[in-house]
Amino acid sequence: MISKRKVDQPEQEIQKANILVEALQYMQSYRDKMVLIKFGGSAMDDPELVKSLMRDIVVLEAMGLNPVVVHGGGKAISKAMTEAGLEAKFVNGLRVTTPEAIDIVERTLSGTINPGLVEMMRDAGGKAVGIPGTNVFVGEKIMEKDAEGNPIDIGRVGRVIGSLLSRVEEALSLQITPVISPLARELGTNNALNVNADLAAAALARELKPVKLIFISDVPGLMYDPSDPSTIIKSINRKEAYDLMEKGIISGGMIPKVKSAIDALNAGVRKVHFIDGRLPHTLLLEIFTPEGIGTEIVREQR
Repeated sequence: MISKRKVDQPEQEIQKANILVEALQYMQSYRDKMVLIKFGGSAMDDPELVKSLMRDIVVLEAMGLNPVVVHGGGKAISKAMTEAGLEAKFVNGLRVTTPEAIDIVERTLSGTINPGLVEMMRDAGGKAVGIPGTNVFVGEKIMEKDAEGNPIDIGRVGRVIGSLLSRVEEALSLQITPVISPLARELGTNNALNVNADLAAAALARELKPVKLIFISDVPGLMYDPSDPSTIIKSINRKEAYDLMEKGIISGGMIPKVKSAIDALNAGVRKVHFIDGRLPHTLLLEIFTPEGIGTEIVREQR
């Protein structure tokens, strides 16, 4: 006896199909395009969320996009330093990085976190290669200032002044996702430098010019009221972002992130996004849905 096929499909299955159809235009427009993803903050604390994000990056690969990943790892570094008997000290949000500390920073970022992320992507069926940031970023040491404006030496901490792209471009040509740690090689000495991951990602974006630079952290995006997620700013342009900084609406640690985002836009990146990595599939929702899930900063003046 031939069973009768059910005419009415389950509503949930129809909804899934509609989502795929809605995402089709974005899949087509981003095929063969590069997206640069910076991942860090407490969004890295939950191993299951990290695995989910790595799997979503593999989904981007499968859809024909070319992802590049720059990761952080501050909490893991602090834990490793404590285990080694070193105290974690910060000046204006930057980690004081002694010669002893830089060894731990390098081992943690390039020796533990980086290969762990690569393994997660490979376990999900993707292609990834870990690249130490010292093989990509060229840097110079920076000094900080105390409350009186006096210079403070914070050790092996630097900023990116250039990028060596050969290994990144080789991986992309083979359709392999490069996963890069935020370390730089100091110009002149070849010493490793600890670099802020947000600024490293923005510096790399200025060179690679991806269609999107996406910052994934532990905040929903830019908000008019940081204590109220319902005040999230969905989309602004460069001028509006500067205006919000002047008004103090964008403040504190978000200022260098937004300034680096604007620098990337000025260099040719089309859009910069700030999204919350604590939410499942936040990356896919931001790229493949019309409303997105975080904040985008665009070049165009509306």
